Amino acid sequence: MIASPSKTKRAPARRPTVLVSSTVYGYEELLERIYTRLTEFGYDVWMSHKGTMPVSSNVSNFENCLRAVEKCDLFLGVITPNYGSGQDKKVKHGISIFHQEIRRAISLNKLRWLLVHDHVVLARTLLRGLGYKSKNERAKLAPQFEKTPVLEDLRVLDLYEEAIKHDTPLSERRGNWVQPFRTNDDANVFVISQFHRYQEAEAFINENFANAAKGGNP
Repeated sequence: MIASPSKTKRAPARRPTVLVSSTVYGYEELLERIYTRLTEFGYDVWMSHKGTMPVSSNVSNFENCLRAVEKCDLFLGVITPNYGSGQDKKVKHGISIFHQEIRRAISLNKLRWLLVHDHVVLARTLLRGLGYKSKNERAKLAPQFEKTPVLEDLRVLDLYEEAIKHDTPLSERRGNWVQPFRTNDDANVFVISQFHRYQEAEAFINENFANAAKGGNP
């Protein structure tokens, strides 16, 4: 017997996925709040801290993380004073998994929102005032100041400058908004403001995919 159209069950719509990319140590409470808030809004949240990342046993941790960046609909990055683990020990000064995730999201022009801790912004401002205005200039501080009481690693500043597209002429910068936060409440306000409009985000994603299919820019 064929069910009538009115009784046929429709497959549930796929929820937009948000990948939350961040270092974890010292910021567990913030990540818990972000996860709770986003799931309350109806998103499918991928976060390594919560064990919700899609994982394949056939590839490395690096590859699993980068695949998640490629597959997610929305990307939320939280830059903290901690640089992150997972650095390739075979490469001198190999960048962390977190740094690679941010780079991949930028290179793919993912729909993204980025937060940065106030200490990172302050440290960069102070070093620029002392004459260390670039990555190469800051490299002169190593190894004595590779790690400071404020920053775990000076490469956090490299990551931040990549996020704000520091090396791109100001008139050409796009997707370079990085929101500073001092407290967990500050970060929470930003997440609520940007993600509470679930239906608008879903429509935005659909429009982005439609433009991509037509060969346009997201």
